Amino acid sequence: MRAIVIGAGRGSRLQHKTDEIPKTLVPVMGRPMLEWILEALAEAGFARQDVVFIAGYRAEVVRARYPELTYVINSSWEQNNILGSLMCAREHLSGGFVASYADIIYDGPAATRVATSPHDLCLGCDTDWRRRYLDRSQHPETDAEKLRAEGTRVVQLSRTLDSEQASGEFIGVMKASAAGADRLTRAYDEAAARFAGGPYREGRSFERAYLLDLLADMLEQGVEMHRADTHGAYMEIDTLEDHACAERWWQGRTAAP
Repeated sequence: MRAIVIGAGRGSRLQHKTDEIPKTLVPVMGRPMLEWILEALAEAGFARQDVVFIAGYRAEVVRARYPELTYVINSSWEQNNILGSLMCAREHLSGGFVASYADIIYDGPAATRVATSPHDLCLGCDTDWRRRYLDRSQHPETDAEKLRAEGTRVVQLSRTLDSEQASGEFIGVMKASAAGADRLTRAYDEAAARFAGGPYREGRSFERAYLLDLLADMLEQGVEMHRADTHGAYMEIDTLEDHACAERWWQGRTAAP
């Protein structure tokens, strides 16, 4: 099983902070977001040699700082999105994987609960997510990748899900066993055959789809997914406003068990 970090994008909403480096290298609380991610993945059992980094914007900068990682280049990063980026690493998915967005911070216990889930498809879920949106004017709750679950089983995924109905927010960390990876890639191929070059979900084209879009599609087809919870030990750094709030958010998280 490999760990896959999806980090091809620039992060233009962080403005000047990504003029010379990609979003994942922007320092948060004194060190790059990627350093936080690698530390959490290490606690979950992934050495840096086990990590595949999907690079795009300023790929050479990441490679120079982290030569021990395995690199896949998304040369179309300006035209696609997280889903297309993940599929650039398709050759590394078949044995099972834990995938992570690259513009987030989470702790080792959150990563471990996802990675060690007994289920074929497991999504990390922050149950204390709404506290981070109280003073977030540039990234409202309507942008959150919300999920609804019955027990641990996920039954709905959508940004348009009413916040009061949501069990939590998908944190951008997911595990797929070998069987789960096979189901995911087959679902991608099926969706590509139907939607490539046209609209897909929630007004997005297939080429600009998020991972969330494919997962939601799979749920509607009856594919089983489960959640592994964290209670606030997660945050996304998408804007300068987020960056300014990060330390306060992190200090206010619930301690890991």
